[in-house]
Amino acid sequence: MDKKNALRAGALAAGTTLMMLLMSSPALALTPDDGDDPGQGLSVIETLGLYVVAPIGLFVVIAGLVWVLDGSTDRRPKAKTQAKGKVEAKASAKAS
Repeated sequence: MDKKNALRAGALAAGTTLMMLLMSSPALALTPDDGDDPGQGLSVIETLGLYVVAPIGLFVVIAGLVWVLDGSTDRRPKAKTQAKGKVEAKASAKAS
């Protein structure tokens, strides 16, 4: 990416971000709307548990399930010399 395209992409990203911030300003209003019934706020421990520990735990569970339930038997990287020999053997088998 040359300098001109990088500047263009940066300007576009900055402009988009600025427009989104300007359009979302009513969402930051301090006056409650009709029907608002906010509950109690979360403590620091609850916030960290919800936004840090829970996603990491979910990732670990999903990664563990994928690792355990993966049906592949070949987990070691193949040697490069063996792979080339197999390719050549397959090519000679197809040629005959």
